[in-house]
Amino acid sequence: MPAFASPPVPQREIRRAKAELGFDDQSLLVPLFGQFDANLVQVENRLGVFISARGDKVQIEGPEDSVARARDVLKAMYDRLAMGQDLDAGAIESLIAMSNEPTLEGIVRGDAEHPPVMIRTRRKTIVPRSAGQIPYMRQLAKDEIIFALGPAGTGKTYLAVAQAVSQLITGSVQRLILSRPAVEAGEKLGFLPGDMKDKVDPYLRPLYDALFDCMPPEQVERRLASGEIEIAPIAFMRGRTLADAFVILDEAQNTTREQMKMFLTRFGQNSRMVVCGDPKQVDIPGGDRMSGLADAVSRLEGVEGIAVSRFTSADVVRHPIVGRIVEAYEGQDAG
Repeated sequence: MPAFASPPVPQREIRRAKAELGFDDQSLLVPLFGQFDANLVQVENRLGVFISARGDKVQIEGPEDSVARARDVLKAMYDRLAMGQDLDAGAIESLIAMSNEPTLEGIVRGDAEHPPVMIRTRRKTIVPRSAGQIPYMRQLAKDEIIFALGPAGTGKTYLAVAQAVSQLITGSVQRLILSRPAVEAGEKLGFLPGDMKDKVDPYLRPLYDALFDCMPPEQVERRLASGEIEIAPIAFMRGRTLADAFVILDEAQNTTREQMKMFLTRFGQNSRMVVCGDPKQVDIPGGDRMSGLADAVSRLEGVEGIAVSRFTSADVVRHPIVGRIVEAYEGQDAG
């Protein structure tokens, strides 16, 4: 029998579309478009569309799906500006990354079921910058104990500190307690100069940085001096009951099971606790000890009042190259 070649697989036709979008407040057009239309160019390059601005309207042309995403992104950019929020290249990149989310407009403006997803602090209003941050920020507002798991740069600790500052400002809690294990890549504290505070402060610096980003420096210093804000290694938590407090444990993958149990059982009345860590970056000395973070999540996930939020490299909100670096390492480790 003669052999017949298989018919060619038809290529899916890419449907092209046009859309026009108008903006009511012309005073927002300059920050919306950016200097020399840089913001529009960023959306064009990332989504593969062509955008032309005429007066208070923009026209978008390109593949149908991309035009729909670009329209949603431009509307979200405008809404951010209308609500008094900053709009920079990082914020635009985040909106583009989230533009596959069907609820993007509801995230920025709120809808019938949910208020806008945001955290207000003295220095800024913080909104989600990745899809993974959306449920996490909602958990921070309602759940009592949250485990936030994932790589560096996903905003786990920063958002927790921002929520804690917001609740301290409004009086929902009376104290803010930030902690982390004094373990970094197997190093020991003994060789460091100075007293105990001098030894542990370098390990707690990321927590200070997040605080100063959310509150004026003089307020941070005043609240540190009064004890409203406390930053200490996890060992200092032993024997305490942490009531009326927002408590954050950072780098929790470097706790032992005993330390984690001790920390979680400090939970008191009218408190909230957030435990942040990357299960793939365990630096516990000895190497054969199970991380207290992994152990706690395996025991407690699904328990009422406890939430678990997992981030991936897609949620990295630092420079885009950081996400690619995380993906490269994760892919190599998986192989």
